[in-house]
Amino acid sequence: MSDRRIILITGGQRSGKSTKAEQLALSLSDNPVYVATAHIWDEEFRQRVVRHQERRGPQWTNIEEELYLSRHDLTGRVVVVDCVTLWLTNFFYRLESDIEQCLEAAKKEFDAFTAHDATYIFVTNEIGSGAVSDNALQRRFTDLQGWMNQYIATRADEVILMVSGIEVKIK
Repeated sequence: MSDRRIILITGGQRSGKSTKAEQLALSLSDNPVYVATAHIWDEEFRQRVVRHQERRGPQWTNIEEELYLSRHDLTGRVVVVDCVTLWLTNFFYRLESDIEQCLEAAKKEFDAFTAHDATYIFVTNEIGSGAVSDNALQRRFTDLQGWMNQYIATRADEVILMVSGIEVKIK
């Protein structure tokens, strides 16, 4: 019997997704792992990352990994991956906005990473809930994000939608 568990936490910007993921991880483990997927593009974003790290505290094991999650065997651990959107942005940038290649690469990494018995808590964004962008590149990324969210959700044991800091269980 597998001890693997996948939880997807989704919602809009500033909906409480990361806070919920961290609280959940700490309720399951005294020393969870935080996998940060962000590429640091500018000073403002670097400061945001520092604030997140300080808020989490010393009980967390922090791993920075922009693309290759499967490099890290976290068997037996509780793992927060924050976030799928920034992770996909890295593929999108590296693979020159080729949606098919990005989706294939992300699915392959997701499957390899989650093949081990661990509790995985993925944080993602619902970026396609508003108006359709007039920017073609943004529409392509929104499609990529939506398809990857669906892929993870179908494999997840639990899906939580955060709305204004309130948890809504979807699955």
